[in-house]
Amino acid sequence: MNLLGAIDCFIKVVEAGSIVGAAKVLGVSAAAVSQTLNRLEAHLDTRLLQRTTRSMALTESGSVYFEKVKRIALDLESAQSAISHPQTQLQGHLSIASTAGFGRHVLAPVIAGFAERYPQLTLELSTTDRKINHLHEGIDLSLRIEPQLEDGIIARKVATVPFVICASPGYLQRAGYPATPEDLPQHACLAFRYPLDGRFLRWWFIRDGQRFEAPINATAISDDIDALAQMTAHGAGIARLAEFVAAPYLESGELVRLLEPGEGSNVAVTAPLEIYACVQERAAMTSKVKAFTDYLFEHLQTRWPVR
Repeated sequence: MNLLGAIDCFIKVVEAGSIVGAAKVLGVSAAAVSQTLNRLEAHLDTRLLQRTTRSMALTESGSVYFEKVKRIALDLESAQSAISHPQTQLQGHLSIASTAGFGRHVLAPVIAGFAERYPQLTLELSTTDRKINHLHEGIDLSLRIEPQLEDGIIARKVATVPFVICASPGYLQRAGYPATPEDLPQHACLAFRYPLDGRFLRWWFIRDGQRFEAPINATAISDDIDALAQMTAHGAGIARLAEFVAAPYLESGELVRLLEPGEGSNVAVTAPLEIYACVQERAAMTSKVKAFTDYLFEHLQTRWPVR
């Protein structure tokens, strides 16, 4: 039996959550995967997975074994990369997850440039605002905002993106302009509901070095930031949008910036959006993950330097 191959098969089954899913990743039949698992369990003389026709779960022994062997695939890839050809020869599959808005507006064009530089890599982008599990979903790298960071995750800040408080000219003609964050409760505001836990993303400002939350009158709510931008452009109220979402509307004149920094003792600026590149553990920082993280960091610094 090819023990390393069997271990890799076992890891893929756990990561995919099913034998069929692992078979697709490995490019073999489900029957072949099942036979490999049977041989591995016979070799170890223990049951690793409790399998039925409808479900699959790690046994206690399987959980212990998985924790011990899950680094093997990463270590083998890292060892191969260390002695392989220059980075232009990076190859294989790189799976990236991102918040929906950042993935759509920022990552997609960045990935296009990275793919051109490393044509032997296959790149996969998942855009979602739900919680991501690197291990179970086979994610190599995730791009997260601060509320998504978890204890133990390895995170590198790659961008500090300004938020823009904005509204359409039509709304402002009807309702007037807020002069300070304290005026926002007198206006219709559009709130983003965070899919992870159902909370609103709070509107934070900084004044005289102190961070504070501005209360808002949420008259429209969505868990899709692009939908909020469209609602704002059509006069529904005031929104707080990341600059990469707001930029085309501002350039076209559909939206107008509000509460911009100026002179005076009551000046407040919006607290920025911090973007982090995350891996589950340091061993997951393979050569292809590091290459993409470095490429992304360099690309973003020209527009949104890390602060």
